[in-house]
Amino acid sequence: MLEILYQDDHLVGINKPPGLLVHRSPIAKDAEEFAVQLLRDQLEMHVYPAHRLDRKTSGVLLFALEKDIHRALNLQFAEKTVSKTYYAIVRGFIPDAGTIDYPLKREDGKEQEAVTHFECVAKAELDVPFGKHATSRYSLVKVKPETGRMHQIRKHFAHILHPIIGDRPHGCNKQNKLFKEKWDLMEMMLHAHELTFIHPQSSLPVTIKAGFPDEFRRMMMLMEFEIPSA
Repeated sequence: MLEILYQDDHLVGINKPPGLLVHRSPIAKDAEEFAVQLLRDQLEMHVYPAHRLDRKTSGVLLFALEKDIHRALNLQFAEKTVSKTYYAIVRGFIPDAGTIDYPLKREDGKEQEAVTHFECVAKAELDVPFGKHATSRYSLVKVKPETGRMHQIRKHFAHILHPIIGDRPHGCNKQNKLFKEKWDLMEMMLHAHELTFIHPQSSLPVTIKAGFPDEFRRMMMLMEFEIPSA
């Protein structure tokens, strides 16, 4: 059963677990379960995903229950009026705040504008040697993407040399190996924590928040990060 965070006659918001695809994809032929299918069976009605999350990303995923509501939500995402807040654990001590303005290429090679704003929430230094360094450093980052390109957050943090822990293939293979061998971590540390939009029917703002998955919480406890509630 999927965790339902919000539901009314027109919309449903769930907390997507990591590893679950939103819908069928030719690049993930191994998958047998999909959020669209599971939610449709759970609610016993058609559902229409208003946006996407990567398979490895957990958190708020919004669905419409009617086609006209779906179109209205798609327009809000296209016009960048939806506020999205993610949290990520990245390699190294990241700057206190910043904006990554770096175009990303689509599959057809065409470049698209891509902008990501971030704020460092906390830093941790673990007494674990890594490479030539005597310790290992990490940051908990609050992320607000302005655009919504494929793998945007993952690619942007890799671009500024602060890759997300557990990200394959955009992350750091050596760090991912360390976390797998030392802490048995296989998941990616990126979580869609909050989504705010205007309800197409009531015209009122709606905010949906998703709690962190167990592995994300385990890593935050390991690094003594305070788990954000807002």
